Amino acid sequence: MAEKTETKTTKRRSHRGNSLWHDAMRYLLRQRSAILGMAIIGIMVLIAIFAPLLATHDPIISMLDVPEEASSGIRRRDPPCIHLLGCPEETPQHLLGLDSNLRDLYSRIVYGSRYSLYIGFASVGFAIVIGSVLGAVGGYVGGWLDNVIMRIMDVLLAFPALLLAIAIVTVTGPGLVNALLAIGIVSIPAYARVMRASVISVKERDFVTADRALGASQINILIRRVLPNAITPLIVQGTLGIATAILDAAALSFLGLGAQPPTPEWGTMLGAERNQVFTAPHLVFFPGFMIMLIVLAFNLLGDGLRDALDPRLNR
Repeated sequence: MAEKTETKTTKRRSHRGNSLWHDAMRYLLRQRSAILGMAIIGIMVLIAIFAPLLATHDPIISMLDVPEEASSGIRRRDPPCIHLLGCPEETPQHLLGLDSNLRDLYSRIVYGSRYSLYIGFASVGFAIVIGSVLGAVGGYVGGWLDNVIMRIMDVLLAFPALLLAIAIVTVTGPGLVNALLAIGIVSIPAYARVMRASVISVKERDFVTADRALGASQINILIRRVLPNAITPLIVQGTLGIATAILDAAALSFLGLGAQPPTPEWGTMLGAERNQVFTAPHLVFFPGFMIMLIVLAFNLLGDGLRDALDPRLNR
């Protein structure tokens, strides 16, 4: 009899969980800003996946190494040339022009989407995993362990995130992987605090108390009951955090501490051509515009998720 009652209770919980996410998705699809954000992110993901097909040139090779290009009289920082828009047919077509090293800017922009998305997802994924474990353990166990974890998080939060990331990369050495780890490390406290607060709220609910009364182990309760119900705020925080991670990675690359040339990363491209803002504005505008676009998309999606997952805003 007890087993039947527990099975029915589990089914009701599963139904309520499915209903929550179903309702959240329904509310999310009603928001035009969130739909716009998802559309932009989807396009960026497709561009990153099919970059070899969309790019017209190798993003690393200079056009001087291509015989037909080198003999056509191309110059450094040539502006965009599109034949359909009146560019002479005898001039090689470069949709967004050439950079200071005679590389095709359009191809570098296309391949740059891979690096920016990789940095955003990888660094935030790393921070969420570590931060969630620390926050969940601290919030559920409490006591001295919670105090130790949270004081360490407070120390990390005492430093400006970008300055701390710069310090970490300076010690470990410039490079894309080190920049990714630095961004992930400075992001851990935010996710740890969000998870801790959510776990503290969930662990006092009736269904958790009922599981304790039935003799479930603490680890089983934490993994199967508390964490699934505490993860919602983390999803919103993570979506917004991807935008911040992409901006931080671009800033580190701009300072020469992130991805190193000739890697086609948007921040690196901005840093290399920052002095050409008036003489060759296309070299600065297009990478900057792509950074702005991807950050805007994740912010729009994050705001939409926050509204959709908060019942108080949907009633």
